[in-house]
Amino acid sequence: MRSSKIKTLLFDVGGVVIDFDFNRAFEVWASISHLSCAEMKSAFKFDAAYEQHERGEITAEQYFSHLATILKLQDGHARIAEGWNAIFVGEISETRLLLQAARGQFPCYALTNTNATHHATWSAMFPVVWTSFERVFASHEMGCRKPEPQAFEHIAHALGVSTDSIMFFDDVLENVEAATRQGLHAVHARSPADVRNALQSIGCAP
Repeated sequence: MRSSKIKTLLFDVGGVVIDFDFNRAFEVWASISHLSCAEMKSAFKFDAAYEQHERGEITAEQYFSHLATILKLQDGHARIAEGWNAIFVGEISETRLLLQAARGQFPCYALTNTNATHHATWSAMFPVVWTSFERVFASHEMGCRKPEPQAFEHIAHALGVSTDSIMFFDDVLENVEAATRQGLHAVHARSPADVRNALQSIGCAP
């Protein structure tokens, strides 16, 4: 891949720059549910309501009511939100350092499937990650989410660049494949090594 082709770097956040674990939410909710952690994990789905929440089509209150129903949660939304926000483990420092170094050559942006509650939480918890990007594109603000083609079209239009000039990093293969179909140079970022190797291929990493 010629470095002259790439003009912009675009990173997923969760799983690429910030580590997260949904099991931490179930552990919090165990005290307010009739279900065990294992039963909640089985009942929880990335369902239509989850996707609507990430597009900003329903509010946190509406989504938490949905969670209360399917997970048999007996407390109010404040306690549900506590579990919802417990999923964040920490930054993936090696990747964050790589993208900060890459900013010396390319503008770096984030594209994240998220919701207003998580967005506010991780940006406050990890301010160094937040400021590592020129701009963060969040699905609940865009009204579309990965792997929908509109998400990638939105980014290219907002940045005024062609899709084939964007190198995109995501830990979810479905999103990588969707981005590739839209013309982006998409990298399946399962570890910092994958990010480093891709950046080195364009002469952009130590």
